[in-house]
Amino acid sequence: MENAPDDAPNLDPYEDEYSPHLRRIEKLAYLFDARFEIPGTSIRFGWDGIIGLIPAVGDTLTLIPQLYLIFEALRLKLGRRTILKMLLNIGIDWLVGTIPVLGDLFDVAFKSNLRNAKLVAEAIRKKRADVTA
Repeated sequence: MENAPDDAPNLDPYEDEYSPHLRRIEKLAYLFDARFEIPGTSIRFGWDGIIGLIPAVGDTLTLIPQLYLIFEALRLKLGRRTILKMLLNIGIDWLVGTIPVLGDLFDVAFKSNLRNAKLVAEAIRKKRADVTA
């Protein structure tokens, strides 16, 4: 992805049945966790941090794209361990995100969508290695 930050998933240009899923997941994670940059800094944030500013409902609304990542992981049969790690990231993000001000800062730093995209990419790399082995 052009101009992707260092914390964006490093997805290789390998083309197979997983590739379209990886591209969608990477794009969604980037939009929600790293789309914007604070000028003069290396601090990146996305729509998750912006939507999370809405009192009471913001962090709950951001669960929708996060649950889509879970749906993709389930559809790709990436395994219980990967799904549980992803759910843990989502739970931490939501729980801490509900704390006013601290939660908003945490959202910018924690980047659960990028974390989950990396978990998906790692699980797919393992599946690819199993197929070629």
